[in-house]
Amino acid sequence: MKTKTQFTCSACGYHSPRWMGQCSGCEKWNTLEEQLVKPGPHGPGGRRVKSEPARTLGEIDGETLSRYRTGIDEFDRVLGGGLVPGSLILVAGDPGIGKSTLLLQAASAYARAGLRVLYVSAEESERQLLLRSRRLGEIHEGIGVLAGTRLEEIAPIVESGDLDVVIVDSVQTLHHQEGSAPGSVGQVRDNTLYFMELAKRTQISVLLVGHVTKDGTVAGPRVMEHMVDAVLYLEGDHFHHYRMLRATKNRFGPTFEVGMFDMGESGLTEVKNPSEFLLAERREGTAGSVVAVILEGTRPLLLEIQALVGTAGYNAPRRVATGVDSKRLAVLLAVLERRAGMNFSASDVFVNVAGGFRVAEPAVDLAVAMAVVSSTFDMPLDPNTAVMGEIGLGGEIRRVAQLSLRLREASKLGFKNAMVPKRGGAQGADLLNVIPVSRIEEAVEIGFPNRRSLGRAPIETSSPEPAKKPGKVETGVVGDPLS
Repeated sequence: MKTKTQFTCSACGYHSPRWMGQCSGCEKWNTLEEQLVKPGPHGPGGRRVKSEPARTLGEIDGETLSRYRTGIDEFDRVLGGGLVPGSLILVAGDPGIGKSTLLLQAASAYARAGLRVLYVSAEESERQLLLRSRRLGEIHEGIGVLAGTRLEEIAPIVESGDLDVVIVDSVQTLHHQEGSAPGSVGQVRDNTLYFMELAKRTQISVLLVGHVTKDGTVAGPRVMEHMVDAVLYLEGDHFHHYRMLRATKNRFGPTFEVGMFDMGESGLTEVKNPSEFLLAERREGTAGSVVAVILEGTRPLLLEIQALVGTAGYNAPRRVATGVDSKRLAVLLAVLERRAGMNFSASDVFVNVAGGFRVAEPAVDLAVAMAVVSSTFDMPLDPNTAVMGEIGLGGEIRRVAQLSLRLREASKLGFKNAMVPKRGGAQGADLLNVIPVSRIEEAVEIGFPNRRSLGRAPIETSSPEPAKKPGKVETGVVGDPLS
């Protein structure tokens, strides 16, 4: 039989019968790789697979399966309450962030609970895995270890039916002898498909370790994330000792659920109260510092937003944002200029989320704006006030989801006041003093009532002045950014 080949894009998985310099699917250059075409079940030499008859929903066994729990509450929380038998989980993250450490600790917890666990190490030898387990300490010795990179050598062991949990580290390095090179798009897709069929057929829970690209996305075809039941990202800054486990997809629990861990010499330790942990080094009474209440999955978190406004030393002022979207910061500065009468045309603006945390929720808008205003007037916001709210282009403060849950978390940490959107602001009034605001200029007026005494120009909240009659255009130097 004649061997057929095709060219597959390593970036997007696009197939082409011939080689091209540029992929037609993603328009990237030099990404097409030659691969063998495997005949399907109805192709030459293939055989028809016996199919199962269709059943109605009433005929399906509806018995609820108990989840596998590790006792690591932060890990079980992100999974939706525990590991579901027969599920396929993808755990991804940057190199050296702690993926293998986390899964080895989870494997030890499963083995300690009496489950049969197999750790397939395709990147480390058995001796290397042993040294790492000794370094972590208290790793259960009943974990099965299989070091190998060939799928045909591993398949008979994992299909024996004597296992409950299989951990594969990693799916990019595991390959088939007759397939394409390890790490290629086709190889990663075939590996994921094999373990997906294994999990559904044998009810073995499979956890795959996945590599990421320089853009932070999972390496391999995008269809890989669609095939698995849950996608977990282990995030964190290498210069900070905490790690965040975030679920971006979960068929058995809430999406965007977050668990926090502290990286130490003995591995990852769960952080029971992330808000208290993130605010531990906060210095009260500092200008430019505001506490924001965000929501990650079903968990409210309190973060410190820091801002610094200074005179620009060059013609073009800088806008630097760490932990928040820099484009969103530019929008908020434009709203403050247009709606609150401020001027940042000659000012450098720096915004930072303390601790290296990254926030994408729009409910942090009001906290960022108040931190910038606080630094501009060199006046601290009341340290007992937590801030939350989304800002629209018209300067309006929009409502946020789960407001009562956020206020309960702020009250638990000892905050007395909360600046919230006016719509829905009546929630949680029994927990702390709620300050409802409807517009950004109103929030600035309430948060910094004595700013005029510092010699700063007042923020205009009245109607704009009538337009001047056409005449000679006046030119001059841009004034003080605080004016």
